[in-house]
Amino acid sequence: MTNAHDHSGAYAADSPPRPDVEGRSVGELIGQVTSDLSTLMRQELDLAKAELRHEASKAGKAGSMLGAGGVLAHLTLVFLALALMFALGNVMDLGWAALIVGVLLAIGAGVLFSVGRRKLREVNPKPEQTVETVKEDVKWARTRAS
Repeated sequence: MTNAHDHSGAYAADSPPRPDVEGRSVGELIGQVTSDLSTLMRQELDLAKAELRHEASKAGKAGSMLGAGGVLAHLTLVFLALALMFALGNVMDLGWAALIVGVLLAIGAGVLFSVGRRKLREVNPKPEQTVETVKEDVKWARTRAS
């Protein structure tokens, strides 16, 4: 660890400037530190809330898109499946036609599920920026205390 003072008692160039505390009581200084920490914690909490709101918004949009896509796909597939089933029913038994259409629908459902799952994996519930700034704050507080 480097010493913030050189041999003459002056501050080294790489040390942070120290606040002027001359003429202030210990109680005033503690009150100022407490106030500063309180402000810092409120700001960190506000940042975390903003990040979580942003991620929740992304998750909500992805969920809405999945839901709307599912509803539209369901309605479309009902009509297309019936049309395909009856078209195949003209050349084969209707039971086999229904089975073929059912398998095709299952394949389509699997594709939609995998795309939606991939979109949900893009959502990050961890407030990355807040974690980083809290780490910086802890590091700063440690350097100030030493």
